[in-house]
Amino acid sequence: MEIESPTNDPAGVNRVADHAEALLRGLGATIERTPGHDGYGDILVGRVPGTEDGPSLLLLGHMDTVHQRGSFAYRADGDRAYGPGIYDMKGGNAMAFAALQHLHARGRRPRLPVSVMMIPDEEVGSPTSRAAIEAEALRHRAALVVEPSGEGGKFTVARHGIARWHLRTVGRPAHAGAYHAEGRSAVREMAHHILALEALTDHARNFYVNIGIVQGGTHENMVPAECRAVCYALVPRAAEEAELRTAVHALPQHDPDVATEVTPGLGRPPFVKTAAIQALYDHAAALAAECGLPSAGERVAGGGSDGNFTGALGVPTLDGLGVIGGGPHTREEYVELRCLVPRTRLLARLFETLGPGTAGL
Repeated sequence: MEIESPTNDPAGVNRVADHAEALLRGLGATIERTPGHDGYGDILVGRVPGTEDGPSLLLLGHMDTVHQRGSFAYRADGDRAYGPGIYDMKGGNAMAFAALQHLHARGRRPRLPVSVMMIPDEEVGSPTSRAAIEAEALRHRAALVVEPSGEGGKFTVARHGIARWHLRTVGRPAHAGAYHAEGRSAVREMAHHILALEALTDHARNFYVNIGIVQGGTHENMVPAECRAVCYALVPRAAEEAELRTAVHALPQHDPDVATEVTPGLGRPPFVKTAAIQALYDHAAALAAECGLPSAGERVAGGGSDGNFTGALGVPTLDGLGVIGGGPHTREEYVELRCLVPRTRLLARLFETLGPGTAGL
């Protein structure tokens, strides 16, 4: 928990990977470690043998956090523990390893082989990991994601997607006083685009379009020749993702002398609950009650995770199996200590019971 690992600190992320690798080797796992690139840490996969052969379970977690070094220190206070990334998502990773260690210490193994995959760059959209995650997912029966639970312990059965578009308008500079008529404002054109795109927002459909960054112009007495903006959208289904894509590419040209460029950014596809995911949830909910955790229900999450990639491929994915707590991405990020034992027990029982014929697998 105390190893600091901001996404942009590959050395810190790799120290987490070193620790995770040592734990996996202690479980008899075979290790596959892919060196990081483009300024990110390594991808770590540990394959833990099961009692039955066949396609295994994929256990997904990420090692990076949003907190820069020295942001705040780990501390315990009453029934809570605080620390950078303790909720999102080192607490879930720690529980998953503890569950596997619990089985190993008692001479037991998961029913199916488990591939433990630790990701270095989830907090920035998994730019160097997505292809590896998707390739792994297609080799597995199901994916279990130990991202934190939501709303007091609910499991995540679906996630909205995230779409990003980068916009750039290019006009013609001119002195804003003496030669204003000769200029063509890139900012004015961008303003039309912002209004058009944000008008797509439909709260009833959980379809939110936000232009959160706008940068344009160089001086107040100069007609701005360039403007850039970032469009961030929550897209609950593929239909809304396609609607936004169409709108971005069909932005009308209000000033014929101003050009508009659009470039897709990092995003995450949405995934919806399927019958297989429902079966996974039902199985987990029954085990939760057995482990002393009242079934808190299921939820559709607005935030993205690497589970978006597995679920969108049609791989049965149960997310939100991590800790109960709150304050993600803040200096008050915490876990409820009382959740650790029963939720770790739940993960151990999932590893022991999931196999052919259970939960629709």
